[in-house]
Amino acid sequence: MTETQKPPSEQGWTRRKAVAVGAGGLAAAGLGGTAYATGATGRGGRAGAESAGADAEACYRLTSETVEGPYYIDADKLRRDITEDREGIPLLLALTVIDSDTCGPVRDAAVDIWHCDATGVYSGYEDQGSGGGGGPAPTGEPPTGAPTGAPTGPPPGGGHQEPTDDTRYLRGTWRTDRHGRVAFRTVFPGWYRGRCVHIHVKVHVDGEWTDAGYEGGRACHTGQFFFDEESVLASAAVEPYAGNTTERTTLAEDTIYDQSGVGGGLLRLRYDRRHIDRGVHATITVGVDPEATQDGQGGPRQPSAPASPSPSAG
Repeated sequence: MTETQKPPSEQGWTRRKAVAVGAGGLAAAGLGGTAYATGATGRGGRAGAESAGADAEACYRLTSETVEGPYYIDADKLRRDITEDREGIPLLLALTVIDSDTCGPVRDAAVDIWHCDATGVYSGYEDQGSGGGGGPAPTGEPPTGAPTGAPTGPPPGGGHQEPTDDTRYLRGTWRTDRHGRVAFRTVFPGWYRGRCVHIHVKVHVDGEWTDAGYEGGRACHTGQFFFDEESVLASAAVEPYAGNTTERTTLAEDTIYDQSGVGGGLLRLRYDRRHIDRGVHATITVGVDPEATQDGQGGPRQPSAPASPSPSAG
């Protein structure tokens, strides 16, 4: 079997040469017995921005850029299901990537996502653990006001670290369709010391999709997606999240999230509040500048690198 004949879940890739699979994103995906459309919006062109006043306003805003963090691996697998053997609450992440100036879809972009597992561990860096800590899993009602006191753990940030092992779970890349839509199957992330619950994302444009793969291109957006406190607290009540005793930073305490809601990467979530373990459907429209280069290696929001590598820096 040649490389191009392998199932998408088995195909590895690099940024300069990726295995080309299919012509577009997922049309629909099942989660907890229900079929969900892949996009956060329903139409092409203006990407459904006219469907609601809030979406129309957001259409003209850039989604916040953030630091890449130390755990990006530019050799992920080209696939939409990134779960592998990781346990956790099923999560369907549906993105629509648009040009923040014109509101038109950004089609044929390569979208990377990566995040830690339910215990706070990143594939490729398993010997880093989850950052230590030792506080109990979150309990009680979500915070209602501004945080009191400084976030726990060392500050997030720091430069890229080379992988320490060959695991690649909860990482993957796929191509946006003609409506700018792409969807991934994964699990609800856990947490680790110094950071709130989040998912990393990169959007690559100006590369060429050929029979050999995706070649060239650059990152026009490097960001992170975030989860509201209510959903995190609900997840913490079920296994394997309940076993994560690492001290947790809340959304309000996090030094990367800019507190701007959807524009800052806050996901819209849909799930059964009595049974979050049945699955979560997350959507967001990502506004990018296709002409920009945003590699996540600098910018005003990047904290100083710690004196030594810290697993809380992702």
